[in-house]
Amino acid sequence: QVQLVESGGGLVQAGGSLRLSCVVSGRIFSSYTMGWFRQAPGKEREFVAAISWSGGGTSYAASVKGRFIISKDNAKNTVSLQMNSLKPEDTAVYYCAASRAWGPIPIRRVEYDDWGQGTQVTVSS
Repeated sequence: QVQLVESGGGLVQAGGSLRLSCVVSGRIFSSYTMGWFRQAPGKEREFVAAISWSGGGTSYAASVKGRFIISKDNAKNTVSLQMNSLKPEDTAVYYCAASRAWGPIPIRRVEYDDWGQGTQVTVSS
């Protein structure tokens, strides 16, 4: 089990950028995948992006591909999500999550074992 703490949310105008960070503590195995999910009011929590802790492979939701970039710093045990060209529909609580699943990069919520408390991102039009 790992502990996850997100930061970096806030209010930004459409077209702007924000960078979210997630500090990971606890024992991190090389098989871990770190992901970002988001949940807008009245909607299901949805996958945004994920990165393999060891190999660095990535996966993105179609809605953010080309605008968001996920990265990691193994030395600092952090995972970041750079969000560019933000749209009002990106408004949500963003969650950092960790998956211990082996195999392809997981994109389903149920494949993630540990979650942060979330950070609010609001994009005004």
